[in-house]
Amino acid sequence: MPNKEILSAVAIVLTFAAFVPYIRTIISGTTKPHVFSWVIWGATTFVVFLAQLEGKGGVGAWPIGVSGSITLFVAFLAYVKRADITITKTDWLFFASAMSSLPLWYLTSDPLWAVVVLTTVDVLGFGPTVRKAYHFPHSESLLFFSLFAARNLLVIMALENYSVTTVLFPAVIAAACMLLMAVVTYRRRAITT
Repeated sequence: MPNKEILSAVAIVLTFAAFVPYIRTIISGTTKPHVFSWVIWGATTFVVFLAQLEGKGGVGAWPIGVSGSITLFVAFLAYVKRADITITKTDWLFFASAMSSLPLWYLTSDPLWAVVVLTTVDVLGFGPTVRKAYHFPHSESLLFFSLFAARNLLVIMALENYSVTTVLFPAVIAAACMLLMAVVTYRRRAITT
């Protein structure tokens, strides 16, 4: 089995491999990410990174930290490029739920509860993107989400400590990426036939 540092480094490389072309397509106007999904994902991912560090995830947590930082940059680009800035009351609910994890973590002194809340909110954060991708399936990149599914599987392998706190987020997000890819693929085929 390769060592944890190598797996973490490969996961970071996959993070950049996914984000660099995705960011290029945002800049060119081909991809139009939903700004609030990305704000939610950026905030939740970065807080999960902090919780994984507290849960002794070690080097396996670093790709999540890198991803959280870049995700916030994508949210900024989505806003600047006016990609999809439609924000509904439900989107605000997702955001408020994500932010509620911080006091919960503080009050319980247990990062597990923050990770459970953040993972739930992160999955719910897929809602605006799934809605948009269902109607406009060519507005999202299958390559991007497939690289993220693979990256999250590598993150799990690179973790130095396996617990619900460290594994839950990457496992669930890998599954959510695969589900989004299935929706996009199905809708692209439905539109062409």
